[in-house]
Amino acid sequence: MKRNFLSKRNLFIFSLVFALALVGFSSGTLPGHLDPLASDTVYFNGKVITMDKDAAIAEAVAVKDGKIIAVGSNKEISKLKGRQTKVVDLKNKVILPGFYDAHSHFPSSGMDGTVQVNLNSPPVGPIKNIDDLIIALKDRAMETHEGEWILGRGYDQTLLVEGRHPTREDLDKVSTEYPIYIGHTSGHLAVANSAALKLAGITKETPNPPGGVIVKDPKTGEPTGVLEESAKGLVSKHIPVVTEEENLASFKKAVQDYISKGVTTSIIAGANKQGLIDLQRYQKQGLLPLRVTAMGAGFGGAITSGELGGFVTGFGSDMLKIGPVKLSHDGSIQGYTGYLSKPYHVPPGDDTNYRGYPATSREELTKRVIELHKAGYQVAIHGNGDAAIDDILYAFRTAQEKYPRKDTRHRIEHAQMARLDQLDEMKKLGVTPSYFVSHTFFWGDQHRDIFMGPERASMMSPLKSSIDRGIKFSIHLDSHITPMDPLQAVWSAVNRTSRSGKVIGPAQRITPLEALRAVTSDAAWQNFEENEKGSIEKGKFADFVILEENPLTIDPIKIKEIKVLKTIVNDKVIYEN
Repeated sequence: MKRNFLSKRNLFIFSLVFALALVGFSSGTLPGHLDPLASDTVYFNGKVITMDKDAAIAEAVAVKDGKIIAVGSNKEISKLKGRQTKVVDLKNKVILPGFYDAHSHFPSSGMDGTVQVNLNSPPVGPIKNIDDLIIALKDRAMETHEGEWILGRGYDQTLLVEGRHPTREDLDKVSTEYPIYIGHTSGHLAVANSAALKLAGITKETPNPPGGVIVKDPKTGEPTGVLEESAKGLVSKHIPVVTEEENLASFKKAVQDYISKGVTTSIIAGANKQGLIDLQRYQKQGLLPLRVTAMGAGFGGAITSGELGGFVTGFGSDMLKIGPVKLSHDGSIQGYTGYLSKPYHVPPGDDTNYRGYPATSREELTKRVIELHKAGYQVAIHGNGDAAIDDILYAFRTAQEKYPRKDTRHRIEHAQMARLDQLDEMKKLGVTPSYFVSHTFFWGDQHRDIFMGPERASMMSPLKSSIDRGIKFSIHLDSHITPMDPLQAVWSAVNRTSRSGKVIGPAQRITPLEALRAVTSDAAWQNFEENEKGSIEKGKFADFVILEENPLTIDPIKIKEIKVLKTIVNDKVIYEN
């Protein structure tokens, strides 16, 4: 009898809860503990640019447990509200998938202006000539203790009045006691003063390292202080590791720079072991609010941390994971270290046939790519010049012939001077480029007049030709090379306007929608995350950016002026303007 009584009571309770659930579901008003289907948050009364395959526009989004559960009209989504649901009135503002930074150097980008003196020229920094640069470094010397290094980054010889690199003699005017090391804006060259060169043991007899050049005075044979590519490491390896306090300050600055521009996922283009350890620690401390995928830094054939641990592309969590292995096969066009098939428009010296140089031989590159491809890695290779891209495509093709794999999505980073025939080969091999299209603004005038000449400059970052061939790609800022701002990259892709206001290659401009895909859905696809990120669709992460204006309808020339109002990761506001 007791068992029968309990069964009847349980049946009564179940019937009551079920009835209440039916009423609550229809009205959307039950308390959370009796309303398991109600959403945690409803975003309504907005312009929801979903970035799905149909580019659908909606009004509202419902989220539960950090994931999207429904997208639709205000009326449809309101049915998913419960008493505990947080309701966010978008007030007719625009909500997009969070921006996907496809290639940058987070969080080391935060060192600009903290550990390193900002030596950029306008509009990024204040340096207009070499005297300005010397003054900025002297100011840092005033607060530098004896024996410490003075570091700077971001100078660009093409934007300095003198039109040349600083030299050791220039830096010696700051100090001959403190070692000084300053990086070029491209990241591919540096300049050291006499004290730094002495510490590194660099003299007129020092040979060039593989893949690098110690620039020497043609008359005296003495080092000028300018170091190209791998030669930088001869000096930089002597720079002390930053303190934990400096590291944390730089990290926090980088986080703020990224989230204030709507970035919810960042792909680090080369992270070493210590970098991965730091990221894990900061995540555990609750200091990493955005998602990070770290490429393994396999520069110069180095074995990456992921390889040492046996971890292939994709290992990790939703917040921090391992991405491709990042290799590098040439340098910077504006640094004259990009590897071209035809000579530079205006050579850097007397050699009219100068074409730059590769980081290593085609054979060495191919050997490394085969090794990684066979092991199941996605491979991302830095290639700016078209000769470098020839070698990269050869390596990918050879690896695929030896060990066929489906859907590798191997990447070419920057792909600045990719030719049309190379795009055809990328399509055939399933290779996906990540274009540094903001070159058209920051260095478009120099590429047209100095480095590439008008014809080749018009084809830099060939986005429209890629779309015509059905090639998916991403666009990026390569921060700290240029400031983090995905809407600036979108603006450059749409307008291709240089610093002087001239259009660089009008035939390669794309639409705002196509450009937005390159920082959302296509960027996510490029990294095997199309089922989790990149569009506002059911089942995907609630990672959003809320904008003040609509980039699809605003005057295209004003896209980069649009303000980010909120950045949201996992349904949590991580930045609010």
